[in-house]
Amino acid sequence: MGASILVVDDSVSIRQSVRFILEEGGYTVFEAGDGVEGLARLGEHKVQLVITDVNMPNMDGLTFVKKIRETEGIKFLPVLVLTTESQGSVVEEGKKAGATGWIVKPFNNEKLLETIKKVIP
Repeated sequence: MGASILVVDDSVSIRQSVRFILEEGGYTVFEAGDGVEGLARLGEHKVQLVITDVNMPNMDGLTFVKKIRETEGIKFLPVLVLTTESQGSVVEEGKKAGATGWIVKPFNNEKLLETIKKVIP
């Protein structure tokens, strides 16, 4: 198996579709429904990449990215933000929070896997 990836999104269908694409690509996948659950998963599993949505209940994706950047042991973890938001201001906020990259939904499978390979070879 390849690298382990945590997928954080409040949409079960998005998590399942991303999981399917990543597992087909040879990755191990863990899931969380929001940033709070995502931080808990990061305490349970060693992952090489986090893919997170922006708009989620309890803890949104940008706050989640900031929490990762403040946490010893995971602060250098690559984080890709997966979202329908493509406005410059939101992308800028993501960069300020410490996001490594940005994938706009809807995305195609090849683009997602290509982006991941750039981040974790």
